Amino acid sequence: MATFKEIRGFNIKSLAADPSPLAAGQIWYNSTSGTLKAAPLVSAWASGESLGTPRHSMGGAGIQTAALGIGGNNPTPGFRNQTEEYNGSGWSAGENLTTARGSLAGAGTQAAGLAIGGNTPPVTGVTEHYDGSTWTAGGALSPVRGYMGGCGTETAALVFGGHAGTPTILGTTDEYNGATWAANPTGLNTVRASLAGCGTQGAALGFGGYTPPATASGATEEYDGSTWTTSPGSLGTARYRIAGAGIQTAALGFGGYTTTQVASTEEYDGSSWTATASLAVARARIAGAGTRPAALAIGGYPDQTSTEEFIVATTAQTITTS
Repeated sequence: MATFKEIRGFNIKSLAADPSPLAAGQIWYNSTSGTLKAAPLVSAWASGESLGTPRHSMGGAGIQTAALGIGGNNPTPGFRNQTEEYNGSGWSAGENLTTARGSLAGAGTQAAGLAIGGNTPPVTGVTEHYDGSTWTAGGALSPVRGYMGGCGTETAALVFGGHAGTPTILGTTDEYNGATWAANPTGLNTVRASLAGCGTQGAALGFGGYTPPATASGATEEYDGSTWTTSPGSLGTARYRIAGAGIQTAALGFGGYTTTQVASTEEYDGSSWTATASLAVARARIAGAGTRPAALAIGGYPDQTSTEEFIVATTAQTITTS
């Protein structure tokens, strides 16, 4: 029988204690406990600080340690104009939006963000720029809409799909240059609303959503700056009112609605989706921000205050024969 060294080219180290810090992929024998151990990468959601203003259907932007939660809905008094900033440990109040709204798209960073469209009601094309302290008016989105996917930066943003008011659902794609919106004649292959988006204007991902009449979709499409291509990999759980984070080749989709709110999370590698750690709180209408290994889930329905942080870390685990 071949030895481990013959197979892998090195011996397993014998250590009296687990190594610190751990490196992903390490294997060692702990001579004190008499166990064989390894350090795989483990994904999990961890609780973050709760939002100051409970709400769902917000826009999200930024990264896990510098994010924005923008606008949204709350039963009392309804559509909100609040902006909150997250620093990785807590939320603080930012400047209020000029136009209170929910079901909007967010893009950019905490210091250079966008709030795009949404429902006031009715749906609107208002675009606002955030510089880290103040919101100012930008170019109006046309056609007006809410419940769409969005991504990109303050000066190179993208929105796609969405709702232009009952019963009109759009498949259109629009690009923003920091001042004006321009329509791309190539729309989504699957027309839908309440989908998630992530990535950049030239390399975007749109997934999930609902198609008329409110049928949950698992469709995933990739945008190359001019054309949408349907990915062979659909979400394992078709859903709408889903949130997303990351880039086109390394994305995270979480939460959403099937016939009820779900907690399931899936990772996309550029061709297929794989199930990973579920949210602690099942919810839909969440705002998403960040990257695949460091995402943020903000608010949502029915739990409107929870913040969860997605983390990927190495942990020492005992290898058994079971």
